[in-house]
Amino acid sequence: MLDLDALDFAKSGGRVTVVTQDADTGVVLMIAHADRTALEHTMRTGEMHYTSRTRGLWHKGATSGNRQRVVSLAADCDGDAVLARVRPLGPSCHTGQTSCFGETALAPDALAVLDRTITERVLDLSAPAGGYTRRLLQDRNLRLKKIGEEAAEFITACTDGDAGRVAAESADLVYHALVRCTRLERAGQLSSVRSPSANATLRRPPSLNERPSHEMVPGFGNHP
Repeated sequence: MLDLDALDFAKSGGRVTVVTQDADTGVVLMIAHADRTALEHTMRTGEMHYTSRTRGLWHKGATSGNRQRVVSLAADCDGDAVLARVRPLGPSCHTGQTSCFGETALAPDALAVLDRTITERVLDLSAPAGGYTRRLLQDRNLRLKKIGEEAAEFITACTDGDAGRVAAESADLVYHALVRCTRLERAGQLSSVRSPSANATLRRPPSLNERPSHEMVPGFGNHP
């Protein structure tokens, strides 16, 4: 955990800059400041506390419920800033947006944008009833059928060694898998997929019969 004695609070008048990042999506949620007391509260409670010029010690989400649960805290190379990786329980911005930096902060993470769009289709009853994602969410047999079809097409593309088709089919497979996960819990499941326990399987050494893959999926089509 963070060594408070190694931080340079004096450099900025008794405070350090805190960059708060979603531990699952990598999205930068907000930038604030914290003095030693705020960081001590953060480390003791496991929830983010900041220092406001007007409010003093500030427990993020204490009033709104949009608290931020700490995953890790790390100092930068100069000791005057802290990276706080958190799991937010709601929007981080007072405007109701996920990030204080708006949609720009979310755009680089195509997978997170896709997950959020699928979740919105679940929650938004005004979404087009004839949309493809809505149809999948409402039809269990169609969901399972499409996962099987996309998995088969992905395997065929891999067998043929067609890099373009492999990327396209893997994107389709990820999309349909996320729809299925979302339907199971009625909420986005990307955080579960990205959790340390889930990723432990991905980090195990491959067997002799496995070939590691480092390709990035370029996009996820226009299914939603």
